[in-house]
Amino acid sequence: MEEEDPSASNVITNSNSSSQRNLSPSMNTPVVSLESRINRLINANQSQSPSRSIYSDRFIPSRSGSNFALFDLSPSPSKDGKEDGAGSYATLLRAAMFGPETPEKRDITGFSSSRNIFRFKTETHRSLNSFSPFGVDDSPGVCHSPVKAPRKVPRSPYKVLDAPALQDDFYLNLVDWSAQNVLAVGLGNCVYLWNACSSKVTKLCDLGAEDSVCSVGWALRGTHLAVGTSTGKVQIWDASRCKRTRTMEGHRLRVGALAWGSSVLSSGSRDKSILQRDIRCQEDHVSKLTGHKSEVCGLKWSYDNRELASGGNDNRLFVWNQHSTQPVLKYSEHTAAVKAIAWSPHVHGLLASGGGTADRCIRFWNTTTNTHLSSIDTCSQVCNLAWSKNVNELVSTHGYSQNQIIVWKYPTMSKV
Repeated sequence: MEEEDPSASNVITNSNSSSQRNLSPSMNTPVVSLESRINRLINANQSQSPSRSIYSDRFIPSRSGSNFALFDLSPSPSKDGKEDGAGSYATLLRAAMFGPETPEKRDITGFSSSRNIFRFKTETHRSLNSFSPFGVDDSPGVCHSPVKAPRKVPRSPYKVLDAPALQDDFYLNLVDWSAQNVLAVGLGNCVYLWNACSSKVTKLCDLGAEDSVCSVGWALRGTHLAVGTSTGKVQIWDASRCKRTRTMEGHRLRVGALAWGSSVLSSGSRDKSILQRDIRCQEDHVSKLTGHKSEVCGLKWSYDNRELASGGNDNRLFVWNQHSTQPVLKYSEHTAAVKAIAWSPHVHGLLASGGGTADRCIRFWNTTTNTHLSSIDTCSQVCNLAWSKNVNELVSTHGYSQNQIIVWKYPTMSKV
């Protein structure tokens, strides 16, 4: 038998002892659970600075550096527009969760040769536009409101209707539009209806050779039409059946102004009076309002049906409540006949009025506080006023001398 070399045994012993010394630190290292590593990575991503790089391993890649668009390798063709909305939502959600990103240039197939699908190191974000509404940079992204296109007001009518025998009289009200999109026009001794949806024209009534139409006014629902005549009568017509349902008297002269409330029809006449007619009662009128010194040419109920505004050829504007027989408010700032009257649907008690040729002004009143708010010179006779129900704007129609239609923004009164 051969004798063992002592030096060799020493080498083996030393190598074993050194390996034990090398392994002992790793064996003493505590085991880190997978959940702890995930939480550590999440916290690191949330608190990382722009210049700090986060490294991940093959099991838990860093999603913030991945190009998610490369996962859609073969998108199916869109059958409708629903996928577009889903794609936009996915883009916003991804940007909010993983930070802002900017679409990169790709080739025709949608791949980028310089990027991998998975990323194991976060990149330093550059100062680019963010798609996320929660982005921190100040540059505009998709969350900002789009630029509003300039508004275009047409300068020519889209429809022209023949109106023979239309009286050229400033003090008459011969045109009215219903809630059912039907236009009523008084032509001589007849009333015609034009349906804006079907363009159908219907002859509603013929008053005969001894009478003529001086005013027309639709009920709130647009089912019945009131017709004021030159003999001082007021007729109620069922528009769907083209049948007269009632004739009411009380005025001595022509009826040039009509205004419907909830259940009350007001009529203004050249005899300087206003008659309140409850169509549910058998009487021709329930009350008589006096105060004007000349023909009543403008009438309008407020939207809450509590106040009635009247304008006359005596250059006066009166406000009545639903129970009074005398005006509760009187305004005398106009210097011409007050025919154009309109209550604002946006502000309670806001009243607009327009004067004739010698006045040419649109004035605004607060009937709640009894104050004159403002006025503007339109340089032309004010024939009619109407508020928009959707926006705080006012349209005015004018006679001599400009003969124009103007849309105003309130309260700046700048032209649209």
